[in-house]
Parts: sequence; structure tokens; C-alpha cells
Amino acid sequence: MTAITPATAAGRTGVSLDTLRYYEREGLIGPIRRSAGGRREYTEEDVFWIGMVTCFRDAGLGIADLRGFVAIVRAEHRAQDRVAFLRERRAALEQRVAALSRAMAVLDEKIAYYS
Repeated sequence: MTAITPATAAGRTGVSLDTLRYYEREGLIGPIRRSAGGRREYTEEDVFWIGMVTCFRDAGLGIADLRGFVAIVRAEHRAQDRVAFLRERRAALEQRVAALSRAMAVLDEKIAYYS
């Protein structure tokens, strides 16, 4: 297994080193293995999880939601439980997208009006 440095993991996932440590403290990734000298060593699987957590955060999921999803995955719940969780979050995201679309339409109307 190839060890990935924290800086490389941060660069590949687009998050800061502080964010990596935060995700680890919150139990959203890891546990991250350590070298004999105590330095964090990320794996490809860790980088995958960091990317997924970042994507979910971008989608508006809060830390509590992320903890819930991680718990479902780690406890090896049924696939149906995972799907139900994701569908609920997707439905909420669809509502946000609709609200944003309505707001953009209002802005477009005002731009056209004032132009």
C-alpha cells in the first residue's frame, strides 16, 4: 500500500491540511495510519473518502449527516439503509436547487428590468 503525504492528499482533494485533520477528528475519515515517526500516511481509500465527504459537504450535508452516513457504512448496514439515507439527502438537495432556480429567475427578471 502506497503512503500518501498529508500535503499530497490535500492537493488531490482540494481541501486544506486543517480540514483533513478536522475530518479525522470528527470521524468522517480514517482512522489514518501513522508512520513510525507519528506522521499521518493516507491511502487511496482515504483519498476516496475525503473526496466523498467533500462532495457531500458541497451538496449541503452537515457534519451530523456525514457522521450518520459514515456510521451506516462502517456498521455494515444493509444497502437499503444506505440508499434510503442518500435518497433523503438527494430530495432535500433537489428542493434547494429548485429554490435557487426560482431566486435566479427573479434576479434575471430584475437584471432585464434594470438593463
